[in-house]
Amino acid sequence: MDTDHSQPNRKPSSLRWQILRRALRRRPSTDPENPCEETRLDKVSRRTRNGFNLIPWHVVNEGGEDSDSFPKRDACFCYTLPLPNAPKLFLRQRCEDCVDLNDFEVCNRYDIDNTGLVCQWPSEDVLAYYAILHLGSFRSKRVIELGSGYGLAGLVIAMVAEASEVVISDGNPQVVDYIQCNIDANSASLGSTKVKSMVLHWDQHEVSDILGTFDVIVASDCTFFKEFHKGLARTIRCLLKEDGPSEAILFSPKRGDSLDKFLVEVKHSGLHFTITETYDTEIWRWHKKFANGDPSWPNYDSDHCYPLLVTITR
Repeated sequence: MDTDHSQPNRKPSSLRWQILRRALRRRPSTDPENPCEETRLDKVSRRTRNGFNLIPWHVVNEGGEDSDSFPKRDACFCYTLPLPNAPKLFLRQRCEDCVDLNDFEVCNRYDIDNTGLVCQWPSEDVLAYYAILHLGSFRSKRVIELGSGYGLAGLVIAMVAEASEVVISDGNPQVVDYIQCNIDANSASLGSTKVKSMVLHWDQHEVSDILGTFDVIVASDCTFFKEFHKGLARTIRCLLKEDGPSEAILFSPKRGDSLDKFLVEVKHSGLHFTITETYDTEIWRWHKKFANGDPSWPNYDSDHCYPLLVTITR
């Protein structure tokens, strides 16, 4: 059933269904019959294509000819890391308008969400940038990224931080397939760092071979779904190394009471945490710019968009 485009002030829920409808039909991002439709749809979501503009990137390949090695639904992005002599980082991900019903079948089968397939979330960009500014926190360390999505932050750490090992994990096996493709695409730039992908569901218990072995855990925007809070807190407690200093570095917006409720679970798990609001002057500058109405991030809202730094220790 087509949506009536003659109604200029439709409810956000109606517009969200229009976004899903557009993706499932794989239509162009702008309807030629309704040039104002793209603007209205963009105002539904608080996401942005460019995030905090911290790591320059450009599209290398998008929507080309379909092939076994590079499906038409994928795009390849090239990131230029802001470090002297840093290698280019190539990240393959799903085009935002490409949604497959199989995605939802996988989510139901594994009791997971598909947010890792949707896009590169701004908090991941912040985490990657933060890692670049704090390379010493990862040098010679064993690191795991949880809920990695396409693996930007984990790959940045693997490429430039001289970590001993980086595990890039997600609970969605489809997402992990992309992670492995991205590891392979950047293998020549990983140096001596051991890098691997892993399907890791926060409620699974068959992870005895990695329990208590990580110096650093990183994650971004992983506290959105409250039903996963307890599993995430438990996973962090189980993976952090016990003999010696270890920490989890998370970036997450408050999103109403979602972050607060997660931190309650962290406390119940016997862990300690600190929250830092202003952790980098450049990120804070962009935050204030967006909060003051910069049009490059429509509908920006501090509560939902600005990631706080949460540090968790034993």
